Amino acid sequence: MDLLAYIPSPSSGVIYLGPVPLRGYAFCIIIGVFVAVWYGGRRWVARGGRVGTVADIAVWAVPFGLVGGRLYHVITDYELYFTDGRDWVDAFKIWQGGLGIWGAIALGALGAWIGCRRRGIPLPAYADAIAPGIAFAQAIGRWGNWFNQELYGKATTLPWALKIDGDADAGRVAGTYHPTFLYESLWCVGVALLVIWADRRFKLGHGRAFALYVAAYTVGRFWIEYLRVDDAHHVLGLRLNNWTSVVVFLAAVAYLVISAKRSPGREEVVEPAALEDGAAPATGTSGDAPAGSAAKSGGTPAESGGADEAGAVAAEAEPTKNP
Repeated sequence: MDLLAYIPSPSSGVIYLGPVPLRGYAFCIIIGVFVAVWYGGRRWVARGGRVGTVADIAVWAVPFGLVGGRLYHVITDYELYFTDGRDWVDAFKIWQGGLGIWGAIALGALGAWIGCRRRGIPLPAYADAIAPGIAFAQAIGRWGNWFNQELYGKATTLPWALKIDGDADAGRVAGTYHPTFLYESLWCVGVALLVIWADRRFKLGHGRAFALYVAAYTVGRFWIEYLRVDDAHHVLGLRLNNWTSVVVFLAAVAYLVISAKRSPGREEVVEPAALEDGAAPATGTSGDAPAGSAAKSGGTPAESGGADEAGAVAAEAEPTKNP
């Protein structure tokens, strides 16, 4: 029976601008990265950091993240590239899809750590600033799977079912399926909003906003994995990504608890170099609005700390060591 409503799939994942191919998957990834850096930069400045710091560190984090995401995918789905009848060169064709978020976050964190060390700032504070932006980036990036007609769920006749075109070469059977890309995209938006709210409400610091993002994301990824029908390795009856979600969730929760006991509150200074420019440490509660100076807020030198006090803090402040 024909469905009265469904989500159509694009007939092609590539749009040609003359001889130049514009691939939907790559376009979604690029837009997601832009949003993450832009919003992370706003949050960093609101915490008292310099304009441009997030983008400078992203120069390290983004390439590392892309390599890590691709490595995780190729390693966990090696049979797609290194078995009989497969071409190992396809492992480098990232535009065809295949980025594992676990590898992207892990190696991206290494790149961010390198960038933070070069700037003399604490990695946990940087991670807190970009956490909701990463979730928004994931929400946008998942639409790349829609362009490629991949990673859909079980067959369904729900009004929001995703229509998939048959393709024997890609292993696709025509039909309507759960749009798991859409489920995860919406979940990631919810995770981003949760982190923003919690950060404003509880003034999360020392990496706890990032840990909350990780924990909340893994909860959604766990149940979404149950709906997916793409080939995957199974361990004790569960997909590999389910086990990864469980392990990462427990690690994130443990970090939240331990960090809250060892380092309560939020960092007073996230980028000591910013104080040398005359900026006062951010003390606002919103977490997303740039911290104002005494002159802008109308406060007195005593209330705002004054330029002399800020200069003294800058002289005594040392780069916070990474935990």
